[in-house]
Amino acid sequence: MKLIPKCLIYAQRKGEPTKARTLEACIINRIESKDDDVLLRADFRDLGGYDQVGRALRKIVEKGRLLRVGYGVYTRAVQSPFSGRLIPKRGLATLKEALQRLGIEAAPGRLEQDYNAGRTTQVPTGRVVAVRGRIRRKLGYNGINLSFEHARPEPR
Repeated sequence: MKLIPKCLIYAQRKGEPTKARTLEACIINRIESKDDDVLLRADFRDLGGYDQVGRALRKIVEKGRLLRVGYGVYTRAVQSPFSGRLIPKRGLATLKEALQRLGIEAAPGRLEQDYNAGRTTQVPTGRVVAVRGRIRRKLGYNGINLSFEHARPEPR
């Protein structure tokens, strides 16, 4: 028995043409309609099974339209003008947005607070993020990973 992607069933109900659409095409269609740069695997839960969606996302990553930045976390990819490698559309800011989408509260790190307060002239790289609570996740791309530290209260 061949499974029909749910997006094809919806297309048949709406009276749209019933040409054969794959799950991959349905996911690409949803990606193009979303404004967010960060996409979670859960965003496509209604289109098919867990493994089916995972395989389709893996194919899209291989084609260079998405970039996997963590377990079940993807972002829109663009080609770097310097190295030619795929990078997130907004760089490290995309990874911080991914934390927000995952429900993890992030704050400026110790080095960033020191720089903003004028206690140092060393510009932070932005790779260290302070989090409230515990996190056991890796987020990154092309060997650039976020590091996490415990958030300390802001000085008054």
